[in-house]
Amino acid sequence: MTGDALGEPSAAAPLALDPALDSQAPQLSVVTTMYHSAPYLAEFHRRMSAAAGARFARIEFVYVNDGSPDDSLDVALTLQREDRRIRIVDLTRNFGHHHAIVAGLEHTRGDLVFLIDCDLEEEPEALDALLDAMQANQADVAFGVQIARKGGFLERWGGALTYRLVDALSGDLRLPANMVVTRIMTRRYVQRFLEHGETAIVFSALAATTGFRQVAVAIHKHSKGTTTYGLRRRIRMFVKTTIAFSDRPLHYIAYLGLAILVSSLLYVAYLLFAYLFYRSVPAGYTSLAASIWFLGGLILFSIGIVAIYLSVVFVEVKRRPRYLVRAVYAPPPNSEHS
Repeated sequence: MTGDALGEPSAAAPLALDPALDSQAPQLSVVTTMYHSAPYLAEFHRRMSAAAGARFARIEFVYVNDGSPDDSLDVALTLQREDRRIRIVDLTRNFGHHHAIVAGLEHTRGDLVFLIDCDLEEEPEALDALLDAMQANQADVAFGVQIARKGGFLERWGGALTYRLVDALSGDLRLPANMVVTRIMTRRYVQRFLEHGETAIVFSALAATTGFRQVAVAIHKHSKGTTTYGLRRRIRMFVKTTIAFSDRPLHYIAYLGLAILVSSLLYVAYLLFAYLFYRSVPAGYTSLAASIWFLGGLILFSIGIVAIYLSVVFVEVKRRPRYLVRAVYAPPPNSEHS
């Protein structure tokens, strides 16, 4: 069942699978990542099972342990003993949220894939609204956007500024403001998304640039009071997104260099004119020192931007794996849908 062949089930009826597909394949794969997630997993799984079970008959859950230092893995294994539809992908270390998402997507088999964080900031029940929007718009992706950005003033202001700067610096890439991880995707979209070969993964930007018909759905996002995306991490993500999807900063460096060159030539012409006709040259060590410091700082800044681009190239050409799996805890055969 692709985005062009979605049925129109009622809210209470399990979704009927396209008869052309494998009758034993999951209709829905639920993907979530775990990092300091132990306190939320039991309630998340209970609510997610109820929300998905109301719409689908065959479901699989893919839980990715992203090197969580708490007992998230043990909690997930306990849940698996109670619900054999759970598959657990245990990464060898913490590779980062976006890499863990890719690991989860690569281990799914469902015709539709529902991606959500398990910290309950985004409600599992949002599946209904996203699925309805996908069907109504014949889309391949329905993703959530926050009704109102959570957090304090600095968090809201920082998030809004990040989106504006990324849009300004990233060429044709346009990221919907206040977009969240939660989304439902068709199998064909996920397959095309996974064809991206970047080692440096920025999930939201890759998801947008993959294309297909995508629709935004307003959802409510709760606040836990703390966030793992502090100022330092936001700056790092902004730089990573800009460098990965735009060469505009390199163009701006060239334009700025040209402007300084033209300005300096005009200033030299002014000095020659003043000397030839008025026998005087403006004096002042302060302006000279300021010019040297300005140009020195500008050169170092420009070299730094170029160095960041080169560092990305350095990482990509090594072609290291995006993540490494320690173990996959899979349910026994023929028990995924029980």
